[in-house]
Amino acid sequence: MSAKGTASSQFLGYYNLLSALGWGYILLRVVLSILMFRDDPAHFYQSTRNVVTAVQCCATMEIVNSALGLVRSPLFTTVAQVFSRLLIVIGVFQYLPETALCSTVVYKTLLVAWSTTEIVRYWFYYKMLQSPAGPPKFIKWLRYNMFIVLYPLGVASELLLLFSSLDVAATKYGPSVQYVIVASMLLYIPGLPILFKHMLRQRRKSNAALRAKQQ
Repeated sequence: MSAKGTASSQFLGYYNLLSALGWGYILLRVVLSILMFRDDPAHFYQSTRNVVTAVQCCATMEIVNSALGLVRSPLFTTVAQVFSRLLIVIGVFQYLPETALCSTVVYKTLLVAWSTTEIVRYWFYYKMLQSPAGPPKFIKWLRYNMFIVLYPLGVASELLLLFSSLDVAATKYGPSVQYVIVASMLLYIPGLPILFKHMLRQRRKSNAALRAKQQ
């Protein structure tokens, strides 16, 4: 491997590891909040929204990595996934923090779906780079099967938060911002089937490879 290739692998390795740790911290906060039965949902939201925003914004680097060919992820699906989340963390958590559903269980279901998915995904990529044998089988199985539950949970939570933010957006910034949010929600209609079909294809390939190794 060339020096350039080695440097790229090291960078991607550190990026994946730090990203997994960042989402691991967020999931830990959610779990601790659930275990503390008297925890105030509004306080939990206010105390974590900036951390969630910072960790998610780091994912913009994935667009650069895809565009430069450092990873094999398709550029279109990468852009769609990253920007749909940026709409939530920046558009809602930062500019419309008064959104009512942010202080409810919907915020926690969103974080559970996002953080669980990302911990497994980033750890999968990290092990791919660090170990010649690749990630353990159970990590690979989780990577390509968990989305069946977590993807609908995450998308439903995103849409509920966006819908809840409409009145706040109109009051705070005017109807034009409200229209932008509605338009963004409508983009989920063509986007969801494309992303879900892409993940199903990846799942079929992964499960077929696992079955072939077992034979």
